[in-house]
Amino acid sequence: MIPPQEASVRRREIEDKLKQEEETLSFIRDSLEKSDQLTKNMVSILSSFESRLMKLENSIIPVHKQTENLQRLQENVEKTLSCLDHVISYYHVASDTEKIIREGPTGRLEEYLGCMAKIQKAVEYFQDNNPDSPELNRVKFLFERGKESLESEFRSLMTRHSKVVSPVLILDLIGGEDDMEGQDDMTLEHLSESVLHDVIRISRWLVEYGRNQDFMNVYYQIRSSQLDRSIKGLKEHFRKSSSSSGVPYSPAIPNKRKDTPTKKPVKRPGRDDMLDMEIDAYIHCVSAFVKLAQSEYQLLTDIIPEHHQKKTFDSLIQDALDGLMMEGENIVSVARKAIIRHDYSAVLTVFPILRHLKQTKPEFDQVLQGTAASTKNKLPGLITSMETTGAKALEDFADNIKNDPDKEYNMPKDGTVHELTSNAILFLQQLLDFQETAGAMLASQETSSSATSYNSEFSKRLLSTYICKVLGNLQLNLLSKSKVYEDPALSAIFLHNNYNYILKSLEKSELIHLVAVTQKTAERSYRDHIEQQIQTYQRSWLKVTDYISEKNLPVFQPGVKLRDKERQMIKERFKGFNDGLEELCKIQKAWAIPDTEQRDKIRQAQKTIVKENYGAFLHRYASVPFTKNPEKYIKYRVEQVADMIERLFDTSA
Repeated sequence: MIPPQEASVRRREIEDKLKQEEETLSFIRDSLEKSDQLTKNMVSILSSFESRLMKLENSIIPVHKQTENLQRLQENVEKTLSCLDHVISYYHVASDTEKIIREGPTGRLEEYLGCMAKIQKAVEYFQDNNPDSPELNRVKFLFERGKESLESEFRSLMTRHSKVVSPVLILDLIGGEDDMEGQDDMTLEHLSESVLHDVIRISRWLVEYGRNQDFMNVYYQIRSSQLDRSIKGLKEHFRKSSSSSGVPYSPAIPNKRKDTPTKKPVKRPGRDDMLDMEIDAYIHCVSAFVKLAQSEYQLLTDIIPEHHQKKTFDSLIQDALDGLMMEGENIVSVARKAIIRHDYSAVLTVFPILRHLKQTKPEFDQVLQGTAASTKNKLPGLITSMETTGAKALEDFADNIKNDPDKEYNMPKDGTVHELTSNAILFLQQLLDFQETAGAMLASQETSSSATSYNSEFSKRLLSTYICKVLGNLQLNLLSKSKVYEDPALSAIFLHNNYNYILKSLEKSELIHLVAVTQKTAERSYRDHIEQQIQTYQRSWLKVTDYISEKNLPVFQPGVKLRDKERQMIKERFKGFNDGLEELCKIQKAWAIPDTEQRDKIRQAQKTIVKENYGAFLHRYASVPFTKNPEKYIKYRVEQVADMIERLFDTSA
């Protein structure tokens, strides 16, 4: 049981808490009432605001729409005014530009083209919107006049600023290839930068807006004339230099191919300096054409529209190219006439030119890419013509060597080298400088299957075969000519001199190596022939030495008196030897052996033979009393005989 006092305390505590809760409840109730009142007030305010917004919206929206319409109207007005200004401007174009168009584009091209652009737009406007307007005719007239002025300006710029390239500059351009690699970038400035800029601007305008291609004809005609005149100027430079100094200014043509001569070229028989100048000039003109044509194409690509470039270039180079080809054909024609006259020196002009044409052909082909077939075929046609003519000359030369007549009056009286031999060797020596060219000439005439797979080795064998043919023909002809001499000894000296000359010439000029390609034993064969002729010559002395040889000489005992018959025999032997020696020395003294080494060799051999025989003869009979007048028969000492032989083949003694 809870004590009464404690229960009383507990009750008071509960009553106090209840009282507090009631107070809290009362506070909450008051707060809720206030909140409800605030909510009602807020709802009232919002309802009023919404009402006002609706009234405002109903007032503003019509005003906004009206303003929008006004703005649109303003924009339309502005656009209309702008269009009117634009249209009105077309009516002022003619008056604004007429003065400039009339004065022309010289010195103010950009301003002029700006005026032409305005006129063109005016023409387009009136054609589209008012084709019956008199203004259309006026701007059309101005446009045509302006176009004509631009065409005239194009012609004037090209005419005034297209200059002939000087010969010295061309020679530097050609010679540049042989210098350092940096020289390869050397280019010609045909037009200054400002002029080129104006020409390009005019050409592009004429193509795009002028619908005109006549300026391309103007361009190629002017540039063609300059190209042709530049090449002719170079040729004239050679002619003047040659006539004034005798030696034209001629930097080395690049020559890094296999035909490069290994020795200084031999002076061509029958050639003169003027002919050499003509050849040199033509070769340089060919190189000049390639370089100048390349330069012309570079210039043309900047000025002429791409799809017209090849055709324009084709027309541009025709005059210069035709001039070169015609000159080349003239050279061929001269060579053909020379062949008919058996003058083969003129044919040698074809060789250096043909070699250069073939070396230059790859550059020619590259320059002429895209040109007409007739243009591309001109150089190959000339090359073929030269090869055919050259091959004909080679074959005719070989036949002429074989068939050269044995004219007695034309034979050297001293048995020296025949003119036919020296000319033949000189001609063959020229071929050394043009081995591939001459080989290709011969190969061009071959129809065998081996010729179809032509290469340098095949060419070399053909040339070797040809040279051997010429030498064989020459040898046969010399044998025939040698029979003109009545004296077999002189005939032998003649053949010896010619064979020796041929052999030495082959060795000195390295022709022997070319011969050896197809005839390995040629050198030994010539040496055998030379030795045979020496032996034939030596037999001419038998009629002298036979008198003093051992055979048929009387045998006698010392101290035994000779019979009359024996004395007479000894006298006859001495007399026969003396007479024969004197006769041979007199005759053979007038003969010639130009080769010092061979002359000394033959003299020495003959001295040895005669001295031995005569010495033995004298030793046996000089002290024999076969005559009362020994000085009548013993006329010469051994040393005197040797001196007499030493003076053989020496016309100056």
